[in-house]
Amino acid sequence: MGYTTSTEIDIPKTCKAGVVENEGPDFKLVVEDVPVPQPGPDDVLIRLNTTGICYSDIHYMLCDLPIPTMSSFSVRSPGHEGAGVIVALGTNVTNWNIGDRAGIKPAYDACFNCELCWSGKETYCHESPQIGIQFPGSYQQYLLSPARYTSRIPDGVDDFSAGPIMCSGSTIYCSLKESGLKPGDWAVFPGAGGGVGHMGVQIARAMGLRVVGIDGGEEKKELCMKLGCEAFVDFTKVDDVAQEVVKICDGKGAHGVFVTATSASAYATAPMMTRISGKVMCVGLPPEGTAIAGADPLLFIGKNLHIIGTKVGSLLDTQKALEFASRGLLKPIVEVFPLSKMPEAVAKLRSGKVAGRLVIDFNTWE
Repeated sequence: MGYTTSTEIDIPKTCKAGVVENEGPDFKLVVEDVPVPQPGPDDVLIRLNTTGICYSDIHYMLCDLPIPTMSSFSVRSPGHEGAGVIVALGTNVTNWNIGDRAGIKPAYDACFNCELCWSGKETYCHESPQIGIQFPGSYQQYLLSPARYTSRIPDGVDDFSAGPIMCSGSTIYCSLKESGLKPGDWAVFPGAGGGVGHMGVQIARAMGLRVVGIDGGEEKKELCMKLGCEAFVDFTKVDDVAQEVVKICDGKGAHGVFVTATSASAYATAPMMTRISGKVMCVGLPPEGTAIAGADPLLFIGKNLHIIGTKVGSLLDTQKALEFASRGLLKPIVEVFPLSKMPEAVAKLRSGKVAGRLVIDFNTWE
């Protein structure tokens, strides 16, 4: 058989997966049966209980980012934030046991033989492929993961929380860490009520930062204030969002603005919200060519402004984000959909009307 499984675990020949038809602006997602893969010598096979639905998945299905398409790798299922249990082990795998809880992250693997990998920047490694683009993603219930790059889910963190933390929580933890902000500093989150933003609010608060949320609508405001924002700015009601943020932040502006929104306006206004030596952290992925992160050079010079981009979190970042959750300091707010409703969940996220994170329950059909 070439791998190890348990007589107590029945591994089917096929499993359900959300697959993309007609990728591009008119893409369609359907749920159908696909073959269950067999692990290679260094892989584990994971049966997912949950997967989060991330807006990056929408980008991949729309093909609106400057990256290769899913179809160019013969991949049909996106997704990169899954949580479940290991049901089979490759013959070389000794650091995992069948039944262990495990998570899937955006980065599929890394070379572990370059300075980026050695310095904890392995998600930037040139040999770090992306799951859900180059390999089948977490919209598929049974999928493979390299044993060395699979994340352990700690006790006390349920799969409905762990799945979204694999991407959203880890990504925003990484950005907060790289910002260098200190307790008592002001952290502002455009897109604070979204999947990444609402976790950023919680982690920033746990780090001792003073948090301002920016988003639109009463539902987002209620969520942000509940999670620990000191103030909320509703961009649908406030004429000059940047001016209002500066006013809230001691009249000087934010120490850090974490742009988790993907709109051009969010990126355009962020530099205006900072104080002297402030940092604009670029996190949200706008469609190619639709936004600019920056400002007039005179503003950069006059404010000692820093513009910094951060990608998805590393193995260590993921572990740290999960630790916040295990300590009760991070609790993703999720809306759960049954497996048959995965297309509806994707459509809802694409519409931009989601507070928190959408999660698919693979163990419930409808």
